[in-house]
Amino acid sequence: MEYRHELKFLVSEITLEKLKYRLSTVMEMDEHHKDDFYTIRSLYFDDYYDSLYNENLAGTDNRYKYRIRYYGDNKDYINLEKKYKLRGMTKKVSELVDASYVQNCFEAVPESASGQLTTELWAASIKTGMKPKCIVEYDRCAFVEPVGNVRITFDKNIRGSLDVERFLDSKTECTIPVLPAGQHILEVKYDEFLPRHILQLVDINNLQRQSFSKYATIREVLG
Repeated sequence: MEYRHELKFLVSEITLEKLKYRLSTVMEMDEHHKDDFYTIRSLYFDDYYDSLYNENLAGTDNRYKYRIRYYGDNKDYINLEKKYKLRGMTKKVSELVDASYVQNCFEAVPESASGQLTTELWAASIKTGMKPKCIVEYDRCAFVEPVGNVRITFDKNIRGSLDVERFLDSKTECTIPVLPAGQHILEVKYDEFLPRHILQLVDINNLQRQSFSKYATIREVLG
């Protein structure tokens, strides 16, 4: 996958609902939707020195992060992901894993794995102490448009936990919020261009653009 544009904005509850209404007339919701919003839970990794966290705070160009993610309560679809960022653009590679693989990540010396990305993470755990550091959880509404490969997401109720071994226990919700009440994150992602009609509906020139990392924010708030 090539790098793609990713723009982030801090929006109020009123703005979120207004944009959500506008986009619903021209875009489809993504495949994870059953209701207006669905929950995403991610387990983020870092090394002995918290290098990925510190690179994020410093705004280091050409960086990456590892995370494991599932949607709602669906443990049949768990992804290990590596997300890269370069000159303000992002790309992501992923590999399907299962619950037993996740449990293995909590071991002091994890067993090796057979996939390319799982092997890479295993090697990083041995070499640099790469291990789970925090859980990030939030509720998402996502719209998609094939032209331009556009994906627009509204992420609300962003919350976290350091109790990483409870990651697969989706009945135990993360309860510590990291943004002020009524503040949410809008993300606009696209390949080479953003269709004009979507650009006009989102009206990004009048929004407050942010450099925002859910992982770094959770680590900053929770320690």
